[in-house]
Amino acid sequence: MRHFLRHPSDMPVELVVRKHAPVPKQRLNNISLGGVACNSKRAFRRGTAVELRIPIFGEHARYPGVVAWCHRQSDEGYLVGVAFVDEDTLFRARMVEQVCQIEHYRHQREHELGYALPVEVVAQEWIAQHAVEFSQASLNH
Repeated sequence: MRHFLRHPSDMPVELVVRKHAPVPKQRLNNISLGGVACNSKRAFRRGTAVELRIPIFGEHARYPGVVAWCHRQSDEGYLVGVAFVDEDTLFRARMVEQVCQIEHYRHQREHELGYALPVEVVAQEWIAQHAVEFSQASLNH
């Protein structure tokens, strides 16, 4: 089963079409690595080569992938599953996604408590609570 981590909606991402031919559907069915699920205002065709960008992390947060699926989310746009086709890209993207999850959690906790928290403390708390589920995260689609 493929694992798609749900990217926090309050952390902006960009999906940019890459200038590569789409992956044939039979090859796309064989992608066994996971990826990231993120919100998009536009639909993408399955097999489209894209680059997932996370602007808050700068120019180095760019991850080539392939659209594995795209689902309409009522009036909110689309939920797009981006699969990574090599282990290095998957590993790097998952590490950045973990940072995004921790940052999202930090904002949530600070809002609940009404004061700022040290990132290190929040990171340790998040890891203690979510590391196992994060490593096994899947998104049913």
